[in-house]
Amino acid sequence: MSKIGFVGLGIMGGPMAGHLVKAGHEVTGFDLSPAGLEKLKAAGGATAGSAAEAVRDKDIVITMLPQDEHVEAVFADVLEHAAEGTLYIDFSTITPKTSRWTATAGAEKGLRVLDAPVSGGEAGAVNAVLSIMVGGSQADFDAALPIFETVGKVVALVGPNGAGQVVKAANQLVVGGTYALVAEAILLMEGLGADAEAGLDVLAGGLAGSRILELKRKSMLERSFAPGFRIDLHHKDMGIILNAARDADVSIPMGALTAQLIAAARAMGHGSLDHSALLLVAEALSGKGNKA
Repeated sequence: MSKIGFVGLGIMGGPMAGHLVKAGHEVTGFDLSPAGLEKLKAAGGATAGSAAEAVRDKDIVITMLPQDEHVEAVFADVLEHAAEGTLYIDFSTITPKTSRWTATAGAEKGLRVLDAPVSGGEAGAVNAVLSIMVGGSQADFDAALPIFETVGKVVALVGPNGAGQVVKAANQLVVGGTYALVAEAILLMEGLGADAEAGLDVLAGGLAGSRILELKRKSMLERSFAPGFRIDLHHKDMGIILNAARDADVSIPMGALTAQLIAAARAMGHGSLDHSALLLVAEALSGKGNKA
């Protein structure tokens, strides 16, 4: 079992750290929110007073943070306080550029670095069934596999450092577009007098089926948008996607439209809601009003 420093104990990181404690690892966590620290304590983990304290003298350091600037700030502590040979795993969704920087700067200090963004939302974190897309070396991936298998269900090494973030961008592109289309399908069925609940059940079992229909159709019909993954964060991810497409000289017209819909949701004041709240944007565009 490993000594793990875990920074970022929010909606996703908290349950993930708890699974690692349950698996027998010695986990010391840090978060700016007292609630995250209390949950880790309740799960049997230890807490630190700072990120620097959390990462000092650990076999493995893990971060699960909202944005690039947060990762950069904590990684500065990792560079200063982590021992040579420490395995650093970043589960955050950030730009490929930042992930490549952590790998380069980490290698100069003798650290082993993996970018490992996840998909599956809060439910995936709670149930330890996340999909994990990993960028880095085969040797470091093999060393981290017991960690990945504790918190996830589908794990793949998808390329060198930064590649995990590229695949996560592709994931968020598909997720955002799917939510937008499911929202329109709901309004179409409701507007023409069909039983939308029964209709979505049929769609979920056919070619149109998806994890989104499987997990979110009931809450979307109920207009229940408690955040598993907030619009604000998906808005950030769409910026990553658009920049990545520009770097790759790839045209993504559907992605650009999805980015605008997510931006509209944020502008309407729905940034703290789950990204399934794209239904509210579709309603507004159809003159149906806000039913949240």
